[in-house]
Amino acid sequence: MESQEEEQRAGDVRFGTDGWRGVIAREFTFDNVARVAQATAGFLLSKTRKELAIYREWGASYRSAANGVIIGYDTRFLSREFAYHFARVLHDSGIPVTISDAPVPTPALSYAVVERRAAAGIMFTASHNPPIYNGIKYKAEYGGSAPGEVTSAVERLLPNKVTPPCSPEGAIVKADLREPFLAKVRTLVDPARLTASPVRVVIDSMYGSAQGYVAQILSEHGVPYVQIRGTRDVLFGGKKPEPIEENLIPLRAVIASTRRGGEPLIGVVTDGDGDRISAMDEQGKFIDAHRTFALILRYLIKERGWRGAVVKSFALTDMAQKICREYNLELIEVPIGFKYACEQILKRDVLIAAEESGSIAIRGHIPERDGVLLSLLLTEIAASAKRPMSKVVAKMLSDLGPHVYHRRDIEVAGRLEVVARLLKNPPERFAGRRIRAIETLDGLKLRFDKGWLLFRASGTEPILRLYCEMETKKDVQVMLEEAERLARGDLTLW
Repeated sequence: MESQEEEQRAGDVRFGTDGWRGVIAREFTFDNVARVAQATAGFLLSKTRKELAIYREWGASYRSAANGVIIGYDTRFLSREFAYHFARVLHDSGIPVTISDAPVPTPALSYAVVERRAAAGIMFTASHNPPIYNGIKYKAEYGGSAPGEVTSAVERLLPNKVTPPCSPEGAIVKADLREPFLAKVRTLVDPARLTASPVRVVIDSMYGSAQGYVAQILSEHGVPYVQIRGTRDVLFGGKKPEPIEENLIPLRAVIASTRRGGEPLIGVVTDGDGDRISAMDEQGKFIDAHRTFALILRYLIKERGWRGAVVKSFALTDMAQKICREYNLELIEVPIGFKYACEQILKRDVLIAAEESGSIAIRGHIPERDGVLLSLLLTEIAASAKRPMSKVVAKMLSDLGPHVYHRRDIEVAGRLEVVARLLKNPPERFAGRRIRAIETLDGLKLRFDKGWLLFRASGTEPILRLYCEMETKKDVQVMLEEAERLARGDLTLW
């Protein structure tokens, strides 16, 4: 692992599960951004591009380089400057390019690719990563994550050096990507359900690029809200802009201070680039991505009357299996990385696709995660239920059984070796429990009679992720403690 990190520090550009990310001024430099831009231009202009299996097998619409590229950027340090640098290289290559006139969430950029019938979209963001990172997400013609075939082709075309761009910044066409995207979101929101009963919303944008989007739709329907962390802060308040419980102390504090007796209230959260969500109930209790997913799926089935396949990532809750059995829906499990979910959305009739990270896409929209739309759907759930969200969640868990989840991210030397060793010689018991089954779709998942534990090396950060779902919080804590001891070499199983 150390050798791979050294290569990355030396300037390699590698696309992971969701684009290329790197530390600003270490590997994420203007020179490397220009290299990726030149490689992207070469790929888009290549005569063999249309021969990729993505077009043969996925039924995606091929568009030539003449259709141009749309570029967006988030609120991170230098995102706008990196985006213009990339755009100028494409312009020098003769490819039409349009850039957002302001920071935008990733789903807005993805929608612009579809609406404008562009050949590709490029989003400058490092999503939920720490402030020292920036990154590039490549969006294909259909407005979703590019498959590995595409990013690998771009990697192969990377030049060792690139001439600085000649085109001036003023040569790049600017466009409003916000309003067309919001117009699409409006068609997917049900105003009657959104206003079915009074509900106050606390919107936590985590200083990310979705700030103001949910607020605008709510204000149009007269739904009262408070927005927090809705300004630009390139340090994200000293936290990763990831919507997990430990990063949401400000949201809990605001909920406690704004709650008025038994008033219905919900907190909705989007990450750094607005494609992930989580939530809090009126008591300040965290509604994690698993429960959020289950709430939305059940709502779409029971209230909207939708049907279709359900796509879940390897690390998502077992509540998915229970709901699909109850409503006789097809369940498709995919590796972690939304590009795998996107492939399924393009190939078949998918009702919903979701990941453990809070990434959710629904039918009728782009094949892309959208924290803005999902925040509004959560508000619909809270308003149409006509009871506190805490009771809505409790009723769901009463129906589906107890499901408690937590993820622990640890920095550990040889993280890849930890997973490889487990894959080669998996244990028969762990933390005093018999292992009922072992699953290896992505990393190594140990299944017990009730619950599971997953070891997986991150594809976007140099960390080992430990995922666990059990029946009680104590069971989860015990399992994660033992898993970390094993990863750090403090526990021997063999």
